[in-house]
Amino acid sequence: MAGPGMASLGAWVPCRRWSKAAVFGFHRGLTALFKRKLEGTPRWLPACRQKTSVSFLSRPDLPNLAYKKLKGKSPGVIFIPGYISNMNGTKALAIEEFCKSLGHAYIRFDYSGVGNSDGNLEECTVGRWRKDVLSIIDDLAEGPQILVGSSLGGWLMFHAAIARPQKVVALIGIATAVDGLVTQFNQLPVEVKKEVEMKGVWAMPSRYSEDGVYHLQYSFIKEAEHHCLLHSPIPVNCPVRLLHGMKDDIIPWHTSIQVADRVVSADVDVILRKHSDHRMKEKADIQLLVYTIDDLIDKLSTVVN
Repeated sequence: MAGPGMASLGAWVPCRRWSKAAVFGFHRGLTALFKRKLEGTPRWLPACRQKTSVSFLSRPDLPNLAYKKLKGKSPGVIFIPGYISNMNGTKALAIEEFCKSLGHAYIRFDYSGVGNSDGNLEECTVGRWRKDVLSIIDDLAEGPQILVGSSLGGWLMFHAAIARPQKVVALIGIATAVDGLVTQFNQLPVEVKKEVEMKGVWAMPSRYSEDGVYHLQYSFIKEAEHHCLLHSPIPVNCPVRLLHGMKDDIIPWHTSIQVADRVVSADVDVILRKHSDHRMKEKADIQLLVYTIDDLIDKLSTVVN
């Protein structure tokens, strides 16, 4: 999963125009969108970010969640970060600037136990973070929403779409890690799994961690098993776009193919970038991401009209 410490947008790109992009993927609508972008002036020109204060969502009997909300038109966009990533990552900030340029509503937030949110990380589970996402949708979001999930966030966005089908109108997954942690654990040698069960902790190697490993409680893995989706059809009927880098050494790009096969919706596209890694935060990756959001906004606006 993408880890914490991503650079801010301000450090990533100055106040200037994007360079023109190549055409990615095979979706006719997205291809047409890229053609339109290449022929004319881009709708979105990144601007210098202005600092906004952090707000908190108070929840009885649950940790308060830190978030930042941009008011605007529907559909709104919600960014769901990766494993222990916070709301200040490159992708989260880039999407905010894009939504601001279009006048669309946008929300980014920190999970319980992560970033500025309350809670103890060691007590967190996939189920608790699922509740976090639903709290954001139920208590903060107004009207229809496009969910953008990165890595673990891609897993959680499917759960949100299943739980709130009337409010979630489209999904965009970035290196979507549906069942990811459970799959990785199950692929370990039998003796290693027995050792983890005995010690109660799995030291999962990761180059995205400062220590080179993430220390996951065995109980975290067992709880996550209750939220696996790939064992049966995924009852999501809205448009789904899955972006994945073929150089991803954390979640293989074949996972997105498997997810696409399981999703019930007929409107599903998988878009692969040959040289992108798990984080997908290079300029061309971000460009593809915001163009994909723009394409879905156009599609949904056409349906409404």
